[in-house]
Amino acid sequence: MSQEGYDHARVEERWQEAWDDASVYHVPDDAEDPTYVLGMYPYPSGKLHMGHVRNYTITDAYARYRRMRGDDVLHPMGWDAFGLPAENAAKERDTNPRDWTFDCIDTMKGQMKSMGFGYDWDREVTTCTPGYYRWNQWLFRRFHEAGLVERRDADVNWCPSCETVLADEQVEGDDELCWRCDTPVETRELDQWFLKITEYADELLEAIDELEGWPDSVRQMQRNWIGRQYGSEVDFEIEGHGTVTAFTTRIDTIHGATFFAIAPDHPIARELAETDDAVHEFVHHEADPDGDEPNGVETGLTATNPVTGGEIPVYVADFVLSDVGTGALMAVPAHDERDHAFATKKGVEIRPVIAPEPDDPDGETVPDAPDVEAEAFTDDGVVIDSGEYTGLDSETARERITEDTEGASEATQYRLRDWGISRQRYWGTPIPMVHCDDCGAVPVPDEDLPVELPEFINTTGNPLDAADEWQATTCPECGAPATRETDTMDTFVDSSWYFLRYVSPDLDEAPFDLDRANDWMPVDQYVGGIEHAVMHLLYSRFFTKVLADEEGLDHREPFTNLLAQGMVQLEGEKMSKSKGNVVSPQRIVDEYGADTARLFMMEAAQPERDFDWSEEGVRSTHRFLTRLNDLVEAYAAGDVTLAGGGTGADPVDRGEIDDYVADETDAAVAIAGAEYDDLTFNVALREAQDLVGTLRSYREYADPHPAVFERGLDVAVRLLAPVAPHLGEELWETLGREGFVAEAEWPTTSVDRDTVERRRRLVTNTREDVRDIIDVAGIEDPERIDVVVAPDWKYDALAIAIDSDADNLISELMAESHIRDQGDAAASYGQDLQANREALRETLGGDAEYDALRAAAWLIEREFDAPVRVERAADADEDVVRKAEPGRPAIDIVE
Repeated sequence: MSQEGYDHARVEERWQEAWDDASVYHVPDDAEDPTYVLGMYPYPSGKLHMGHVRNYTITDAYARYRRMRGDDVLHPMGWDAFGLPAENAAKERDTNPRDWTFDCIDTMKGQMKSMGFGYDWDREVTTCTPGYYRWNQWLFRRFHEAGLVERRDADVNWCPSCETVLADEQVEGDDELCWRCDTPVETRELDQWFLKITEYADELLEAIDELEGWPDSVRQMQRNWIGRQYGSEVDFEIEGHGTVTAFTTRIDTIHGATFFAIAPDHPIARELAETDDAVHEFVHHEADPDGDEPNGVETGLTATNPVTGGEIPVYVADFVLSDVGTGALMAVPAHDERDHAFATKKGVEIRPVIAPEPDDPDGETVPDAPDVEAEAFTDDGVVIDSGEYTGLDSETARERITEDTEGASEATQYRLRDWGISRQRYWGTPIPMVHCDDCGAVPVPDEDLPVELPEFINTTGNPLDAADEWQATTCPECGAPATRETDTMDTFVDSSWYFLRYVSPDLDEAPFDLDRANDWMPVDQYVGGIEHAVMHLLYSRFFTKVLADEEGLDHREPFTNLLAQGMVQLEGEKMSKSKGNVVSPQRIVDEYGADTARLFMMEAAQPERDFDWSEEGVRSTHRFLTRLNDLVEAYAAGDVTLAGGGTGADPVDRGEIDDYVADETDAAVAIAGAEYDDLTFNVALREAQDLVGTLRSYREYADPHPAVFERGLDVAVRLLAPVAPHLGEELWETLGREGFVAEAEWPTTSVDRDTVERRRRLVTNTREDVRDIIDVAGIEDPERIDVVVAPDWKYDALAIAIDSDADNLISELMAESHIRDQGDAAASYGQDLQANREALRETLGGDAEYDALRAAAWLIEREFDAPVRVERAADADEDVVRKAEPGRPAIDIVE
């Protein structure tokens, strides 16, 4: 059903064409240092969803705001166009992934344009084109030359549904599900290509503290994922199997080690499984690393504790992971919760060797052992029952034991693993390597790049394995027959540097223009989902650091500021096709217009918060835009009766109401600009919407001053233009302004925000006090309302109280003769100030309060249909004056 209001379809189409014709959003290559605003580019799935619309409205609004602030703004868009979904869609439709992908891009690009997103489309990149993925291959070679590429047999995460390998970061949750299809992930051993991100683990971790413009949550997720731990490696001799190294962060507890544990896929466990039925059964059928409780099987072997010389039993245990530490550990049930649970289950001794710090740290008595039968004591403390180390604190004991023990050494362990980029799929960047029987794996030379994909073959598994003609090649080193690598790259390689390609998207000599990248990067404001915290955002940081080291980039971080936007929900649930709760952005654009959708999303919540989509909220937003349109059109048509019949150029004196509206216009500018700077669009938009409401009330209650009214409309349009750009342009033109509002200057004001907030607080409190008095006293028809400002001495007393740190405030106040002369009144007010010192805050001065209340009196008059008289203390009745305080004038209502 069509909606009443302005013709949004006509307005939006008109201005989208005008922006394109004028190349409003194009950034020339000679721009010195544009403000770089970027949203995470989308996978072209076919249609925009509400998450896309919210993400890109955020970046578009901020880019438009920065442009109005006078910045050159780089705001590009592209397509994360490789990936398994396109391959699967092509198989289902018996087409090819390329055609499917470009059809989706055409659809989504049209939707983006219909939303009014101001992109520099001259810089568009599409990762599935040879002109882009050639540089993926070029970068792979550079990483290879830098020693950051390795091919090896590895236990990998295999998704049986997607039929491909997954990086650790793509395995989600305790259930270890595929990030794309939620299928349980299996372990396989395959030859894989790895990028050695672990070489940069320390810098990736330590530089997190410098990312002050990133959310704390994302920074902590990266810290946890990198997972650096300091500890010791210590060698245990296992009967019949030689030395096995264990990593521990608590070597101070080694005297309490009562068993040794190895992972189910540890080489010793595999060897035992060939001859020991119990171990075989456990390794192949019972081990469950994701189970609720640890489990394991005794091997009959013993390990020798290198510190005590004692023998402890060896278990194969599923809580030990081969890719964490060394795949083997000394277990101390008294001081580790997981070890405690296992020992309790298996009946292994629990021996405490750390006690809590005593209350008297200088006492010579070694503290008693803690009770560890029910639960482990996991804190640091004092070492007990540990021979020569007894009595040491945990930290000192760790240092001493490591130094004293043969085969022990300090060590650092990481959770982070090298990035396996091999994917057994067609629709990705071919890894530029060939396999030669004589030379081994050889990189494809730069001059032979790109290695382009062959025609798509609709088959099971990896279609490239069936591309026999494409696989056949010659060795770049010896010229002998060779075979191309059939794995393609993880698509996160594409997105790890795409932001650099926007700087010079058509460059044929290099992936990016280095001088321009050094001028334009890093991205000033990046926006995207928090789900990429330990994938795309981590990989991008890694790539940037490598490019700084190998290619001369001046910066080592890609994104200065990051905003992780919240989800758009429906009735508290994430929108998804499977739940059938998807709201179509295109329907909203068709029915209400793009500006309505954009404005509703931005006003509904702060960008990083989730919010519920509301059809009533959309309708309310549309009604607001219609009212604004009507207000501007009525003014332009001369349908608003102005003071003196003026047009804005006429010399008409301003009254108190005019002053109030002028002040509120300045207030909106002062607050909205600061909120746009902080990307808190909902607060900025509330200012703009409240200003429109004030202007409508102004027109209804008085004959507006021409200049005040027109400036108010002008400011409201400009404040809304970043979020509602089409109507903003239409109304800008209606007001008779030249050029695009997209290129207009942001409004300015000399008023500061503190003053604005004090004035507003004064007016709000005064109106509430009037309401309370009328309500409590049951006054139905007040004859007059008197508002009396506090005497000057009270403002002076308040200022002294706020600045004072004296214990006796009243003495300090009475040292001022003009306050002391007030006698009992001063003493009483001083006592009130003393009692409420923690809650005191600055107010406007007496004259400023008087002026502000006179200007706002019309609001009270309109609400209560009674005249309002604002008086200074010197002109009012003393009994009323006595009740007046700074920021809280006295109220006297005459019935």
